[in-house]
Amino acid sequence: MMTALRSTVQRDVLLACRRRADALGSLGFFVIACSLFPLGVGPEPAALRSMAPGVLWVAALLAATLSLPRLFSTDHADGALEHMLLSPEPLAVIVTGKVLAHWLVSGLPLVLLSPLLALQFGLDPSSLGVLVASLLLGTPILSLVGAVAAALSLGARGGGVLVALLALPLYTPVLVFGAGAVDALSTGAGPQAHLLLLGAGLAFALGLAPWAAAAALRISLE
Repeated sequence: MMTALRSTVQRDVLLACRRRADALGSLGFFVIACSLFPLGVGPEPAALRSMAPGVLWVAALLAATLSLPRLFSTDHADGALEHMLLSPEPLAVIVTGKVLAHWLVSGLPLVLLSPLLALQFGLDPSSLGVLVASLLLGTPILSLVGAVAAALSLGARGGGVLVALLALPLYTPVLVFGAGAVDALSTGAGPQAHLLLLGAGLAFALGLAPWAAAAALRISLE
């Protein structure tokens, strides 16, 4: 199973590198969305610091959603998905590899770029660390939950809109706990509870989402 997982990750990352425009589009949206808020709100430091966690998290959430429709659609179009269903390896393992590759291409760059963008809002170093930690825990959940939505909407007309409609309501707890971790630090309450909840959500999603996405793929291809 580890061989199948590693091969799937390598294949999808290589394909994503060949289609750089897709990944750069999501990353560009994240950068532009985060950069426009300070220009629109004004240079008031207190206002920028208070809105920074929510703005960065909403921008990251929407940027991750942009790339979800392509998670399975390309393989579905060229027939590779049918071969994956016929593989002797569990389909959930292959789905896990595709989700991991999606996060490496679409989620990890957002995490790495977030401290630089957060400087526009005047966040202090401790808040930057909590923000990065929350994104490291939260963005994989976005990819895992989004994979289920992408599998359910596979082949449907207007699939991109349908993926967003299915995924965005499920993203609400991740958004609340992710942005709340930084807010809790600023109020002196401590971010540990929010980060632990994100960790629990990641463990739950990792154990359930690949199997749910695999079941949805089988239903979509029947």
